[in-house]
Amino acid sequence: MKSMEEMMQAAQQAAETIQKQMNEMQVKLDNMEVEGQSGGGLVKVRATAKGRIIGVDIDDSLMKPEEKQVLEDLVTAAFNDARDKADRVSAEQMKEMQGSMGLPPGFNLPGMG
Repeated sequence: MKSMEEMMQAAQQAAETIQKQMNEMQVKLDNMEVEGQSGGGLVKVRATAKGRIIGVDIDDSLMKPEEKQVLEDLVTAAFNDARDKADRVSAEQMKEMQGSMGLPPGFNLPGMG
């Protein structure tokens, strides 16, 4: 049987490995892009899988003062669509990482859920 000290060292090494993998996943998620759309593609929002907004594209046909409220609603919807997609990609990547570590499905890693 392993001594308590050996078990503590093994636990510390495992924690360091998990922390390194979590940091790598955060970098990976910040480099993955998703695109939210609304108005049949007239408004597009690009974001990282972490939810950082990268850019907004608005079709020229919406640039009319009388369409201001419609444009605002479409931008809001596109942001929400991008955020939904970012959340799904992030959850999928975390699930893959947890599976590769041998963790059970739904296991909540501290700081990641």
